[in-house]
Amino acid sequence: MSHAGISKSFWGMLKETSLAYFFDIGGLLAGFMVASQLGIFLISPWAIAVYPAILSAKGVIGGLLSGRLSTALHLGTIHPRFFKNTPSFYKLFEALIVITLATSIAMSSIAIVFGSLFWGITFAYFPEILSVVMATMAIGLSLSLITIKVAFVSFKRGLDPDIVVYPIMSTVADIFITLFYIAVISLFFSSYLGSWIIAAIALAFGFLILYILPKNIHDVDFIKTVKESMTTMLLVAFVVNVTGTVLKQISYFVDRKEIFTVYPALIDTIGDVGSVVGSTATTKLALGLLTPSLASMRSHAKNIFSAWSASLMVFVILAVLSLAINGVFSLPSFLSLISVLLITNVIAVTAIVLLSYSISILTFKKGLDPDNFVIPIESSFADSVTSIALLVALLLIG
Repeated sequence: MSHAGISKSFWGMLKETSLAYFFDIGGLLAGFMVASQLGIFLISPWAIAVYPAILSAKGVIGGLLSGRLSTALHLGTIHPRFFKNTPSFYKLFEALIVITLATSIAMSSIAIVFGSLFWGITFAYFPEILSVVMATMAIGLSLSLITIKVAFVSFKRGLDPDIVVYPIMSTVADIFITLFYIAVISLFFSSYLGSWIIAAIALAFGFLILYILPKNIHDVDFIKTVKESMTTMLLVAFVVNVTGTVLKQISYFVDRKEIFTVYPALIDTIGDVGSVVGSTATTKLALGLLTPSLASMRSHAKNIFSAWSASLMVFVILAVLSLAINGVFSLPSFLSLISVLLITNVIAVTAIVLLSYSISILTFKKGLDPDNFVIPIESSFADSVTSIALLVALLLIG
């Protein structure tokens, strides 16, 4: 059992957290792809609304994996290597595949309901939404291998995987899942053959589950992970469609490319704040270093304020770079954008810190595995909370 990274000073945590958060700046690449390819997102009336749902779902599943890996590495139930690892390691990966498929179906089903109510689409769009979502998420499973590698390397080098893995991988996932989504949509709508290729990928994903489920159906840990995670994922599937609806509202009256460019990085950073606060709390709870009560938040203050401080620094950098990338940098434009982003930060971080810490405590007290709930729930809520906070800030600033 290792306590590496658990008892660091505020400045040590701030340094390590800031290092991890700086990867969020790479989220500008995902945002720039969206801003520069808005035409593709307008091919279908549901494409722009489903995009944040895809981002959120991939982040949630990556968060589940990184949270479980981080705690397991600290406890010694998983070793930092791919081969000749413990059964828990391989069961976790197989459970992740099942959860990804189930989330894709749930997310698509709820999306069509939201779409009929708010996006102006009908149930006739369900097959294409399901095919695109399943194919994108299936291709996105390749990112799980990178997540595992980052967790192993960080742990071996004495870094705290609870702090560095999710922030790094959430950005990498945003970039690649955006690329995958744009590619899948482009291929799907390019020709009749393209739509069949995407449908075939989705179908192959479904058949993979038929191989995994029979051999794990009686495994207690596998069933526990899937069962607990699916409860969370159903909530997530609903929340991420709220996020998509809010983004669609933002797109109605904001055509500033710097806003769309910075959007994935914003939801990424707020999600990272929640993941650092929640994941470090779950590890402390598992090690007996934190009392399972809301009052113990004071004992977790260093982690909370180091995570928040680092996010403020990143938001300032994001404002400068987003304006520069789009060639509209000036003092008035910077002051306007930074005002929007700081208001967004204060609203979103306050909400997500309270949420992630509360979930850590409540799930632990109920005898559940907090890692199956904390990052998945907080990261999906972070996306919605950040989107709503951004909409509020835009309305306030004008």
